[in-house]
Amino acid sequence: MEDSPQHHSDHHHEHNHNHPQQQPSSSPPTTGTCCKCGGPTTFAPPPPSPSFTSPPPTYRPIRAPAIPPDPNSPRTITLPHHFLLPTKRIQSPDDIRRFHSSASGQNFLGFVAALSASVRACKISDPCHQSPATLSLLSLLQTLIQFADDTPPLPQPARFGNVAFRSWHEKMSSAAESLILPLLPEPLRDAAAELVPYFTDSFGNASRIDYGTGHETNFAAFLYCLARLAVIEESDYPAVVVRVFVKYLELMRKLQLQYCLEPAGSHGVWGLDDYHFLPFIFGSSQLIDHKYMKPKSIHNTDILENFSNEYLYLACIAFVKKVKKGVFAEHSPMLDDISGVPSWSKVNSGLLKMYKAEVLEKVPIMQHFLFGSLINWYV
Repeated sequence: MEDSPQHHSDHHHEHNHNHPQQQPSSSPPTTGTCCKCGGPTTFAPPPPSPSFTSPPPTYRPIRAPAIPPDPNSPRTITLPHHFLLPTKRIQSPDDIRRFHSSASGQNFLGFVAALSASVRACKISDPCHQSPATLSLLSLLQTLIQFADDTPPLPQPARFGNVAFRSWHEKMSSAAESLILPLLPEPLRDAAAELVPYFTDSFGNASRIDYGTGHETNFAAFLYCLARLAVIEESDYPAVVVRVFVKYLELMRKLQLQYCLEPAGSHGVWGLDDYHFLPFIFGSSQLIDHKYMKPKSIHNTDILENFSNEYLYLACIAFVKKVKKGVFAEHSPMLDDISGVPSWSKVNSGLLKMYKAEVLEKVPIMQHFLFGSLINWYV
């Protein structure tokens, strides 16, 4: 028995029976039984996730500086400083709560929110300030792309996990310190030892030949550490997103396709994306208050073809549609649901809360997160 258009609309976007006038979804009729409402559906219901219609996140004002300025120094740390080799600390939900209640947890999430706010209503091609640090980061990432060009995949029958990725990863790891040192002024060169572990864990796992949002979070942590060192300043944030992170995404898409990286910790169809989360946050901020493009515009092929080079969110949707075949609502129901949200500002605030809940509060992901002197662990 197929559900009525009205029932399917309520089931497809959210189980809210207080809004009977909600518009029907364009998704195809479904079969099966939903454990929430008892209505027909193709998939099992998704794991609970933050609402996209509630107020913006309360953990930190979106436009507040991510790192409090040090009145006595141009840096956020004072020299001399004792840098530490970062180690893993999180083992339980209690550790997760401790991290998020600490200044380190709040400032790291604030850094992500500040990066997002910095590109509000900005296109990728818009001019932006590029400091020597951002130019060095771009050069670093281009070197890693060249490593991939020089390390072709090996012939093998397996669908996922081309072993040539291990050779690429070894090249990257061996060169890591020499790639990072040009970013650091002479007084901060000792920080390289603390930065390298974040950097080398930003591009996937060599033994499992996989990549996921935990690795992406390590790259954000690497950037946050550079901000703690004042190598990256707030004036650099737009370029960090629309230049550096765009280049990072280019590298990771190349590695994912070239070496068939396994998705690490994927939620399957109920995940936002097999590999990434942050470009959806940054990309939704780019589109806030756009005159013509709304969240539902992701279903317009012409918009994706003409504007995915300018907006990260549209680029991610275009990539998903390229690598996944079939009905979009079936292989990416979470993204399809989000397209029904009325405004990009609500999408952006919802994604920030979802990132905290589905990535930064998940022990299987955060058990690999590293803590040193720049991202402190508080006992």
